[in-house]
Amino acid sequence: MKQSLQLKFSQHLALTPQLQQSIRLLQLSTQELNQELETLLQENPLLERASKSEDSIDPDAENFVPNGNNNTTEVAAPDNNEEPPRQEEISDDYFEFSNTGRWEENSAGNDDDNDFSFQEAIKPTLREHLLSQIKLLPLSERDQTLSMLLVDTINDDGYLEQSLEDFAAGLPEELEIDLLELQTALKHIQHLDPPGIASRNLSECLTLQLEALPEDTPNLKIAIEVTKSHLPLLATRDYAKLRKLLQCDDEVLRAVQQLVIQLNPRPGSEFTSISSDHYIQHEIMVKKYKGVWIASLNDEVVPKLRINQLYAGILKRNRDSSSQYLMSQMQEAKWMIKNIQQRFSTILRVSQAIVDRQRKFFEHGEVAMRPLVLREIADELGLHESTVSRVTTRKYMLTPRGVYELKYFFGSHVATESGGACSATAIRALIKQMVGEENPKKPLSDNQITDILSKQGIMVARRTIAKYRESLQIPAANQRKSL
Repeated sequence: MKQSLQLKFSQHLALTPQLQQSIRLLQLSTQELNQELETLLQENPLLERASKSEDSIDPDAENFVPNGNNNTTEVAAPDNNEEPPRQEEISDDYFEFSNTGRWEENSAGNDDDNDFSFQEAIKPTLREHLLSQIKLLPLSERDQTLSMLLVDTINDDGYLEQSLEDFAAGLPEELEIDLLELQTALKHIQHLDPPGIASRNLSECLTLQLEALPEDTPNLKIAIEVTKSHLPLLATRDYAKLRKLLQCDDEVLRAVQQLVIQLNPRPGSEFTSISSDHYIQHEIMVKKYKGVWIASLNDEVVPKLRINQLYAGILKRNRDSSSQYLMSQMQEAKWMIKNIQQRFSTILRVSQAIVDRQRKFFEHGEVAMRPLVLREIADELGLHESTVSRVTTRKYMLTPRGVYELKYFFGSHVATESGGACSATAIRALIKQMVGEENPKKPLSDNQITDILSKQGIMVARRTIAKYRESLQIPAANQRKSL
């Protein structure tokens, strides 16, 4: 076979670095985007943040060298025929979530002499809290050491993570630890604050809390008997069997139930530290403006970026090989500015399309949610379905009804008797409403809920009702029954 060279033309899709960056920025949450920007701002001297008061320019303009304050590129909503609502009109009724984890109003004053900001006390951990109490007990050195060792096996919920036998087996043999010593040390810990600490199961936890109550507490003895021996029956609400075993009437059983419900099944939870950095930041705000629901960007999360004026001036004066590094950094900075513009512009377009389709939700709530799929939005905006998926993941919308992830407005549907469709969100809302209005003595079963919906023209299977009910964390009918 004779070998030869042939020239062949073909087309293929190549992901340029700019396109790769655009896709990656689109799928980042606001917090992740800020982290990405902080890294880039440290690495790229051509890119810097601008103040909110500065105007914006096109990063692709021929004269990109800053002139006065005209050097900021920030994302702005596209011009509409109707003026979009200002942020002040939307956020007047809301508080800002500060980085200390507290809801607080904006303060107009900046005078250091008038700065009376709240200083949060450092809260001890559960371990520190228990050890400080053990040191005050009149114990021998050996008993105190064993108690401190046991404290290290208590988890964040306040429960002992391993049995005393397993704990003893893990200690060096030369210590000659007796199981009775460990049981005594455990008793010392279980008498500490908070009540119910160092329990080995839920029954023991609740019983310890009851035993810490005053002896004259009404129905205390019966409540202790329930938590010790009949807790599963109380959990399944088998009141008939409980009445028979406890030999009491409905009134006493109801009082016992209320007493047990008030106990804390996780006594160590109050010492669990929750980071104030993990909170939801919304990118979109929705408000009704002149009878129309309008989506607008939250200016607080839109980065204000600009090209550094000093380095841009150097590049304008010197365009030789010695400035190759600055030129590449300039290109990277311009890419970042344009891609961030594209990111927020796409989020706003998708959000407005969602708002247009789900306007009945904003008017009437979840029961009015209509079925919606990603392709419906993608086809309208000329985007790929995967792009809409990236835009709606971990992006949030502030509405008069609360804060929702954009993905919340999408969902499957079930057929109606008239040939239409009802969204799964609306069905969940109907289930929640029916359960909230049911007779607690005769709660609705899944079959009954199915029958009620079918009478309304919504054809849905019983197993689907069960699935939706469980997603709402609503117990089964027998567990919702009350006296």
